[in-house]
Amino acid sequence: MDKRTAFDKAINATSLIFKSSPVNVLLVFLPFGLLGGYLGWNAIAVFVLNFFAICALASILAFSTECISDHVGETLGALLNATFGNIVELIVSVIALRNNQIRIVQTSMLGSILSNLLLVLGCCFVCGGWNRLQQSFSKTVAQTMSSLMALACASLVIPAAFNASLAELNHEAPATPENPNPEILALSRATSVVLLVIYVLYLFFQLVTHRSLFEPAEHELDDEHHSIRRGSILSSEESHLPEVPVSLDDDLYTLSLRSSIITLVVSTLLTSFSADFLVGSIDVMVERTGISKSFIGLILIPIIGNAAEHITAVIVATKDKMDLAIGVAVGSSMQIALFVTPAMVLAGWAMDVPMNLYFSLIETAVLFVSVFITNYLILDGESNWLEGAMLLGTYIIIALAFYFFPG
Repeated sequence: MDKRTAFDKAINATSLIFKSSPVNVLLVFLPFGLLGGYLGWNAIAVFVLNFFAICALASILAFSTECISDHVGETLGALLNATFGNIVELIVSVIALRNNQIRIVQTSMLGSILSNLLLVLGCCFVCGGWNRLQQSFSKTVAQTMSSLMALACASLVIPAAFNASLAELNHEAPATPENPNPEILALSRATSVVLLVIYVLYLFFQLVTHRSLFEPAEHELDDEHHSIRRGSILSSEESHLPEVPVSLDDDLYTLSLRSSIITLVVSTLLTSFSADFLVGSIDVMVERTGISKSFIGLILIPIIGNAAEHITAVIVATKDKMDLAIGVAVGSSMQIALFVTPAMVLAGWAMDVPMNLYFSLIETAVLFVSVFITNYLILDGESNWLEGAMLLGTYIIIALAFYFFPG
């Protein structure tokens, strides 16, 4: 009986994992992506297969982290979500650093920020506002996130200006992001430490001293996640039933703590293998297709880690929960800028790889423009579909610029 019960629980857990998001259908690409990498298939095929596989794995990682958060409490759960929310970007970046692909790491970090600020937020404004006059959200939270994003933008603009001034002072050609000067490396590493401290202070601000400002959005996000999870699990035959609130202890709709941890570990391992093959195929893909590394890192790779977040943000925006949508879109960009990017600089330092915060002129410019237009649109605490179209238009222009930019 015990064995049968354990088997039933395993089947139920597996079913929950696969039904947690529509993105998980892309798991069919995982075995082919891994097999193609081991057998040395065509580099383009290996890239595409593992690209779609990691999209699904990212969704499962997010689901398992959410389930762990359900069991450990709200405060620790928020920390876990902040830490593991960008685990796919961390895995891909660490593997790219190991392969000395500094440009891929830099552009994927920047791409994740732009993707969330422009693409995700733009879709939220359009989908949420097309049948409404205006949508509103907390000005205080928006202003706090806007200020932090401005700080993150400054952390990339200053090294670029520093490098240009240094080259002019020494009467020499400016250094490149792949081969930075010792002064740029020192500045980047010191700045990264400051950014990580600011990020820790922000977590303290959000979870302790000013918790009341963020609590409504956090509670709504938990409820919405459970609603989305239940909605994805219900079959079409059951969809006519009235919605019932889901208990966090209800085994039918959430994984146990043990199952969540196992899922997180297994998904992380599979992601690392798949990401290894994906990163390893980039150079050959660039040679054969002519697509630049900047376009791959800035546009394609960010889609991998953000697919599940994109869907969640758009769904909650259509339900007029804009505090939630802002928290997912802008909050994720802020985590990339203040946590993941400086962490990669310090990881590169530990691995003796010159990862730095000096980005090229065009990359620095597009980040500045993106942060400027996003902050301008959200500071009033209101949004509409036209503002969403502006954000999407900006993202398309940036994507076109990097598509035509020579590799």
